[in-house]
Amino acid sequence: MQVGFIGLGAMGFPMARNLAEGGFLKAVWNRTQVTAETLAQELKITHAHEPAELAGAVEAIFMCVSTDKDVLTLLEALLPGLAPGKIIVDFSTVSRETARRAATIVRSEGADFLDSPVSGGVEGARNGTLAMMVGGRGATLARIRPALETLASRIVHMGEAGAGQATKAVNQIMAAGINEAVTEALAFGKAQGLDMEKVIDVVSNGAASNWFLEKRGKTMTQGIFTPGFKISLHHKDLRICRAMAEQLGFPLPVTEMTLADYQRLLEKGLGDEDISALYRLKRPD
Repeated sequence: MQVGFIGLGAMGFPMARNLAEGGFLKAVWNRTQVTAETLAQELKITHAHEPAELAGAVEAIFMCVSTDKDVLTLLEALLPGLAPGKIIVDFSTVSRETARRAATIVRSEGADFLDSPVSGGVEGARNGTLAMMVGGRGATLARIRPALETLASRIVHMGEAGAGQATKAVNQIMAAGINEAVTEALAFGKAQGLDMEKVIDVVSNGAASNWFLEKRGKTMTQGIFTPGFKISLHHKDLRICRAMAEQLGFPLPVTEMTLADYQRLLEKGLGDEDISALYRLKRPD
């Protein structure tokens, strides 16, 4: 299956490379054209000048952009290139309602749509070990699965359109709680004058072990906050979670705490740092 990729940011760029290595990538498009041109030249594939041009040249379009508005605007631009049998897979994190709306738009052209948000950060994108939570038709997922397997080590069909985004909301809420707990606990350890490398090593092998502690514990205690997942993006995602929860009348106190903490970091101009920079607010002076 010939695939086109749109959205060559921190996640999309390595994902496109993995698709190319798997022999699936035919064309790329990016809002910043020079990024797409450079990658296309390197991989010897097509650099599309417009989204519709890319859609017309491939069987499947993979998207990885930032916001709900970006997704819907991009779909409008893709429509002239869509045809029956084509597939759009969206890896962005947006609302459940946006995913459902996108599916309706795409299906009206005889094509199909999967919302397939991912988890695993930049490392997972680079290593092809992402987790994908997919909403849409199972038959469509089966058709596109070989290409997705170049990007992810875990692909789960969650249900109809929007179910992938609903599952990603669960993931983002959980990530917020883990971030609050890990940064607070490590700051507490630092305040006691402990050797934090030893603390992280021993705790990582006990009941409190988790991915975030393993991957970000030592760097945060060293004051290193190179982004794997930016504060600004998690803040955006948690606002989506809050809106979904409000529709259900469901309280999210930990999410509200994290939103408030992230807002403080955003106001300090730290939105492009990794979410582990929450440690800045917890650590002793």
